[in-house]
Amino acid sequence: MKNQLNNYRRHRSLRRGAITVLAAMMSVILLGFVAFAVDVGYVLSTKQELQRAADSAALASCWEYIENMSNDETAETAVANGRATASQYVLVNKVAGVNPVINQNTDNATTGDLVFGRVTSVYGNGELTTDNPAQYNAVRIKVRRDSTLNGETPFFFARVFGRHSMGLNAEATAAFARSVSGFRTPGNGSNIDVLPYALDLDTWEDLLDGSASDDWAWDPETKTICEGPDGILEVNLFPQGTGSPGNRGTVDIGSSNNSTADIARQIVHGISPSDLAYHGGSLELSEGGELELNGDTGISAGVKDELASIEGKPRLIPIFSQVQGPGNNAQYTIVHWAGIRIMDVKLTGAMNQKRVIVQPAPFLLQGAIESSEETSDFVYSPVVLIK
Repeated sequence: MKNQLNNYRRHRSLRRGAITVLAAMMSVILLGFVAFAVDVGYVLSTKQELQRAADSAALASCWEYIENMSNDETAETAVANGRATASQYVLVNKVAGVNPVINQNTDNATTGDLVFGRVTSVYGNGELTTDNPAQYNAVRIKVRRDSTLNGETPFFFARVFGRHSMGLNAEATAAFARSVSGFRTPGNGSNIDVLPYALDLDTWEDLLDGSASDDWAWDPETKTICEGPDGILEVNLFPQGTGSPGNRGTVDIGSSNNSTADIARQIVHGISPSDLAYHGGSLELSEGGELELNGDTGISAGVKDELASIEGKPRLIPIFSQVQGPGNNAQYTIVHWAGIRIMDVKLTGAMNQKRVIVQPAPFLLQGAIESSEETSDFVYSPVVLIK
C-alpha cells in the first residue's frame, strides 16, 4: 500500500512538472504570437505613414510644378521648386516618429527616389520617361525607412528572436494631362472658364511659330498688365475682315439662341453645367479630331466691359480650321484648344483700331478629357495620383 501511495505521489509530481513545462512553453509561444502581432501592426502602421508621406509629397510637388509654369517660370526652375516642395512635404509627415528626408536626385536619374518625367496617359499608368523636359507631366516619389535613408523601422518584441528592424519604403506618382480633347461637366458641378470665341488655326500657328507682335507684358508677381514686350507674343481675337463673314466670331456653347446677356455671363463666369447639357454634358473633338459648333454674330461692343473685367485671367478658347456661312449661320470646325489670357480690349472707335488682344497662358481645365494626340496648347488637367 505504501509503495502504491509513493508511486501515485511520484506520478502526480511528474504530471505537475509536465504541466508546468507545458505552461511555460505555451507562455513562450503566446508571447511570440503577441510579439509578432505587435511588431507586424507597427510595421503596417509605418508602411501607411510612408505611403501618406509619398502621396502628399507627389501631389504637392506636381501642383507646384504647374503653378510655376502658370507663372511662366522655366522648366528648370519649375522642376527645382517642385523638388523643394517634395522635400518639405516629406519632412513634415512623420514616419514612426522620424521626420524623414528624401534623396533629391538632382540629376533626375530614372532609378532615383524623386523623378520628374512624362507619362503618356494620366489614367493608363504609363511608364515614366525623362527624355523631354518640355513635356514633363508627372512626379514619382519614393520615401524610405531603410539602411540607406532615415534608418530601418525598429522591432520591439521580435528582438528576442534576433530581429531588430526592417527596411520599408513607399512610392507614389502624381500626374496631369498636358493635352486635352475637350471637357465635361466637372464632378463638383462648377463652371468652366471657356470663352465663347474662336480663333482661326492659321493665326494661332503663326503665333506659335513666332510670327506675331509683342506689345503687352504680363507680370506674374504683381498679376498686372502693362505696355511693352515680355517675350510672349500676342494676337488679335477681334475680326479684322479676313474674307470670311463671321470669322473669329462667337461660337454657341449651350443654347443656339445665345443672347448678348448669355455671352456676357459666359465671359465672366464661364460655361455652366446647364450650357453643357445642350451638348450632352461634354464638348470633345471626335476621333477624327473635329467638333462642329454653331456661330453667332461675333464680338461686339456690348460685351467690352465683361471682356475687360477678365484681363489677365487665364481662359480656354477653341481653335477652328474653317468656318462656313456668315453670322448666326456660321458653322465652325473646331480642331484644337488653347489656353490664353486677355491683355487688352478696345471695341469702340474705328474698325481697324478695335481689338481683343490675347497671349498664350497656362490654363487649368476642370473636367478635362485627356487626349493621346496634340490637340491643345497651354492646357492642363488637375493633378491626380496615378500610382
